[in-house]
Amino acid sequence: MALKTTRGDGGGPMKGRGAPSNLEGRYESWTRERCDDGWGRDDGELPALKTEVTRETAKSIISRNDSPDLGFTQSINPYRGCEHGCVYCLAGETAVLMADGGRKPLAELRAGDEIYGTDQRGRYRRYVKTRVLAQWQTRKPAYRLRLADGTELVASADHRFLTERGWKFVGRGDGPEAGPRLTLNDALMGLGAAPRALARRCDTREYQRGYLCGLIRGASDPGSDRTPRASPAGGDRHEFRVAPAVTGALDRAARSLSGFGIATDPCAVQTEGGTGPYRRAIRARASIAAIEQLAQWPPQHAGDWACGFVAGAFDAEGFYDDETVGIASTDWQLIGAARSALARLAFGTVVETTPARARCPVHYLRVRGGRAEHLRFLRCCDPSLARTRGIAGQTVHSQAGLAVVAVERLDAERDLFDITTGTGDFIANGVISHNCYARPAHAYLGLSPGLDFETRLFAKVNAAELLRRELAAPSYRCAPIVLGANTDPYQPIEREHRITRSIIEVLAECVHPFTLVSKNALIERDIDLIAPMAARRLAQACISVTNLDAELARKLEPRASAPYRRLDAIARLAAAGIPVTVLVAPVIPFITDRHIEQILERAQEAGATGAGYVLLRLPHEVAPLFKAWLATHYPLKAEHVMSLVRQMRGGRDYDATWGERQRGTGNFADLIAKRFALACKRLGLNRERAGLDTSQFRPPRTGPQMNLF
Repeated sequence: MALKTTRGDGGGPMKGRGAPSNLEGRYESWTRERCDDGWGRDDGELPALKTEVTRETAKSIISRNDSPDLGFTQSINPYRGCEHGCVYCLAGETAVLMADGGRKPLAELRAGDEIYGTDQRGRYRRYVKTRVLAQWQTRKPAYRLRLADGTELVASADHRFLTERGWKFVGRGDGPEAGPRLTLNDALMGLGAAPRALARRCDTREYQRGYLCGLIRGASDPGSDRTPRASPAGGDRHEFRVAPAVTGALDRAARSLSGFGIATDPCAVQTEGGTGPYRRAIRARASIAAIEQLAQWPPQHAGDWACGFVAGAFDAEGFYDDETVGIASTDWQLIGAARSALARLAFGTVVETTPARARCPVHYLRVRGGRAEHLRFLRCCDPSLARTRGIAGQTVHSQAGLAVVAVERLDAERDLFDITTGTGDFIANGVISHNCYARPAHAYLGLSPGLDFETRLFAKVNAAELLRRELAAPSYRCAPIVLGANTDPYQPIEREHRITRSIIEVLAECVHPFTLVSKNALIERDIDLIAPMAARRLAQACISVTNLDAELARKLEPRASAPYRRLDAIARLAAAGIPVTVLVAPVIPFITDRHIEQILERAQEAGATGAGYVLLRLPHEVAPLFKAWLATHYPLKAEHVMSLVRQMRGGRDYDATWGERQRGTGNFADLIAKRFALACKRLGLNRERAGLDTSQFRPPRTGPQMNLF
C-alpha cells in the first residue's frame, strides 16, 4: 500500500513506500536500488527512504502453529520486516493466566502453552482458552503502570491494554496514527490481581481422604441401603451410591476409593422421587467401619485434607456462574466445615440461608473476591469442574480497582517479552493485554509498524546453521515447511544476503519437503535448486497476484514485482516442472475483487495448477494504515470499501476467529467464495493435490562422522 506522506522536513511525498508514516524517526534521501522487478524507472528525483538491514543471530528458525486456518504446521521466515510495502512487549516476570487457572511468567511461556484470551461474541467479549503460537524477547525503553489495586506492569510504549473505552497504547507519539494512549481516567478490563495459588497435589492420601469425605457427605444417594448384609466372601458389607452432578467426579471418586481398597461398580440412579431422569452413579461395597472412617472429620480442617474436602463438596453440591462460586447444601455441618477449610486457605466467604424459617433451609456458601479469587479457588482446591471450564465463556467486564493511577517512563532499557496467541490477546497480571503479528509485530523491536516495517529490516544470517541443527535433533519429525508464511523470503534484500537460498540448500541436502510463498520474481533465481526437488514431490511454489492493473499495483505493492513479471515467474517455474499455485491475496472489496477471474485465467494460461485466495485482513495497527491508504488514493470509495469489509467481519474492521479470518462471513464473502470456486472449476484449477512427500527425509550431517544415510 503506497501513501503520499509529508516528510518531516517539509519535502514531498514518499514514493515507493506503503505505510503513511512513522510515529518516530527521521527520513533520509537515498538512491533507489536498480533491479528487474518489472517497473519502469520514472520516479525522477522524488525523495525515498533508505532501507536499513540489521544482521541478527536468531535463537531458533522453525516456527510452529496449530491454527486450523493454515494448511501447514511449520514455517521459516528468513527476514523480519518486508520491503514490499504492502500495507508490543511486557516485562518477563509478568504473570500470564494459564488455562488451568495458574499463572506463569511471560518469559517462561513457550509455543503450544494453553492460556486464557478473549473473544468478541456479539455485543460481549468473553474469556476463552487459546494457545501461544510464538514468543520472543527484545530490549527497549519501558514504562511502569500502577493500578488502584496495587498491580504494577512494566511494558513498552507500543503495548496495548483493553480499557472501558477500547484498546489503548501505553505511550505513543503525537502523529495522526499514534492511536489513543492510557490516561489516569482509564480503567483497565480484566480479572484484577490475585494472590498466587499453588495447586495441591491431588494424589496425596490426605487430599483423597478429604475429597471422599466431601463427596460422600454431599452426594450420597438418600436411597442407599445402609443395612449390613452377608457377603459371599464372609463378613458384613455396606452399599451406598454416590452420584455427583459434575462430569469427571465419578471417575475420580472411583479411583480414590480404589486407593483405599474399596471396590466400586457403575450404576444409575433416578432423581426427583423416582420420577426424574436417570444419571450415572457408582456403588461402593465396603464395611461400615471403612466408610465411616473415610467420612469422619479430622481434628483440624487444614492442609491437603482441607483442599480435598472443599473439592469433593464442590463437585457434589457446588455452583459456578459468571458472578458466583460456592456450595449449596441443607447440611449445616458440611457448610461449616467447608467454610472453616476455606478460611485456613485464606479465602473470604459469606453464608446465606434461604428460606431462613423453612423446615429444611438451604445454606449458600459463596467465595468472595470476584473472579480472581474464584480462579484461585479452582486452582488451589482443584475440583473436577476446574479441569474442564475455569472462566471460559464468562463475560469480560472491568473489575473494581483496575483504574490507572500512574504511568511513568523508566530511565533504563529493559529486557521485554511478547507472545502471539490464537485470539490476539492474553491476560497479563490480571488485565487484558494485546499481542502482535506480522506488521504489528515490528513493534516488539521498538520500531513502528508503519515505515519502519518496510525500511528497518532484520536478516537472520545464521538461519541455515540453525535449520541444520534443528533438523538433526533426534526429536524432530518431518513435516512440510513453508518459507514466507509471514514475510516474503524473496524481498529485494535477498539479492544480497541470499539467506533463502542457503535455507533451500539445507532442505535439498536433507531431502526435506517445502513450499515457497512469494510475490517477487526473484524466485526464478533458485529454479536450479527447486526443480530437482519438485521432480521428487518435495517442492512447490505459491505466487501472489493481487491484481492485473499496473497503476493499482504501484499503489498497493510499490516495491514488489509488477503483475506481468509475477505471471512470467509462474510460467518459468511451471516450465521447469515446479507445481505452482496462484494466490489471489488480499481480495479487497470494491478495489481488487473485480480482477479475480482474470487473474485465475492468466495464471492458468501461464501454467499454474492450483489457486487460493485470502480476504483482506486488518489486524491491529494495519487497520489505521489501510484506512489512511484509502483516504489518500480512493477518498470517494473509502467509506464504501470499509462498509463492505465490516459486513464480512461481523460488523468490525477485523475478526480473528479461527475458521473465518481467511474467508470472512456474510453475503459479500459468500459471493466472493462462489465466484472463486466457479472460476477454478471452469479453468480446471485445484483438480490434483498430491501433496509433498515426507518419507524421503534424512537428517543432516552435523560433524565429521559419515552419514549412514
